[in-house]
Amino acid sequence: MALIACGAIAQPAAAIAARREWPLDVHPLPPLLHNQPQLIAGEVRRLFGELAPSYAEVVVGYADCGTYGALDDLCAELGVQRLPGLHCYDLYAGPSRLEKFFEEQPGTYLLTDFLVRSFARSVLRELGLDRWPELRDDYFREYTRVVWLAQAPDDELRALAEEASARIGLPLTVVETGESGLEDALAALVTKPGA
Repeated sequence: MALIACGAIAQPAAAIAARREWPLDVHPLPPLLHNQPQLIAGEVRRLFGELAPSYAEVVVGYADCGTYGALDDLCAELGVQRLPGLHCYDLYAGPSRLEKFFEEQPGTYLLTDFLVRSFARSVLRELGLDRWPELRDDYFREYTRVVWLAQAPDDELRALAEEASARIGLPLTVVETGESGLEDALAALVTKPGA
């Protein structure tokens, strides 16, 4: 079985598959597609076309991720399943927990371990803040806090999360989530009943 995975969850998905001994090959797409979500469905279609001749089954390791249903339409057309939810934050924290965060503070900016590690590249550089730091207020003036959904927190990641929140001038809240939500969603996607 092949998993077309968002690059932001490809490594943990591969680690879970190896630990669970699932016969699953993970094929990541670039995580920076999230900065242009209108391209995600097309890239999934392209990679599906490459993989389908070699695999009995292909599944999609994306939530909706800002495609506004385009990924669901593609999955229906191709007859494949995808991960549940609106985005990977749902997979880590759960939709009801996220809803509570946003009810408490609508201006919540979310980070995952992947985003903490890649913040300089995927946020600062992609938004041009490394070159034009004065744009920070234009991008983040409506935000009130950063919530790091910490899957595997350690001192290095904590320091990077603190640095990221400081770079955008917001207080940091750490919420340890682990990877059980992602693991459960992957299990539902890649295992058959009774397997």
